[in-house]
Amino acid sequence: MTKRLFVGSLSYTTTAQQLEDLFSQVGKVSSVNLITDKFSGQSKGFAFVEMTNDKETEDAIKKFNDFELDGRKLVVNVARPKEDRSDHQSRGNFTRSGKNW
Repeated sequence: MTKRLFVGSLSYTTTAQQLEDLFSQVGKVSSVNLITDKFSGQSKGFAFVEMTNDKETEDAIKKFNDFELDGRKLVVNVARPKEDRSDHQSRGNFTRSGKNW
């Protein structure tokens, strides 16, 4: 079963290929998803890396959390499940003016 890792504090110049090469040092990388701005295409400074099993995931966290890449110390941990955003009521119903109706 694949395990998804959150990788934060990335330099804006870090590429998905660099992350794949780095994490493949501890095991097989299933996928790398570098999060980018949809308009500019620039990295947002974080990514998700999927490893093929639990041992590789643990090894990656131990080896790469606080690891320096492109002048930045990485933050690596197990990714939390994506939040359900279907319930808009919990966040309030705001208009452009910022008033809560």
